[in-house]
Amino acid sequence: MLKRFYPFEYVDSVFAIDYQKLYAKGYRGILFDIDNTLVHHGEDSTEEVDELFRMIQGIGFQTLLLSDNNQERIQRFLKNINSLYIQEAGKPDPANYLKGVQMMGIKKEEAVVVGDQIFTDILGANRSGIDSILVKYLRYENETKIGKRRQLEKIILRFYRRNQSCQHRIGDIQKEETI
Repeated sequence: MLKRFYPFEYVDSVFAIDYQKLYAKGYRGILFDIDNTLVHHGEDSTEEVDELFRMIQGIGFQTLLLSDNNQERIQRFLKNINSLYIQEAGKPDPANYLKGVQMMGIKKEEAVVVGDQIFTDILGANRSGIDSILVKYLRYENETKIGKRRQLEKIILRFYRRNQSCQHRIGDIQKEETI
């Protein structure tokens, strides 16, 4: 039962993913969540995120922001980024995940979802038959309070870590650490 909440991969951040490796594995499109995945909740994009999108798209990836935010919020985030998007996506309903794949002009086997929430991003990807990468959600240094959903996610992740067969289903996609 818990397997429907398990990501294919779990990494520290969007910057820990080796997108060249992901592309070499046959992926051609990435559906990103915005808040607490790419930037802190409600924040504008950063130069680092803008550069990440330029690099990803330079490799050959299609990108799409799949967000429960409204159009104004998404367009503000996309000020310096050229990407498709779906607003008010209703995650984890699979409909807009599949619509996003269609908008990018790829097969769902060529897509991957990157997000920070198990109950929306990952569950929706799994229900859609799309591979997923869970990233640790962005928090401020002094932030100690976390919500009930995040507490439940911690429990699910404990079980996930014990189930080796559900981990690393995409394979080696993390950047090599430099010394």
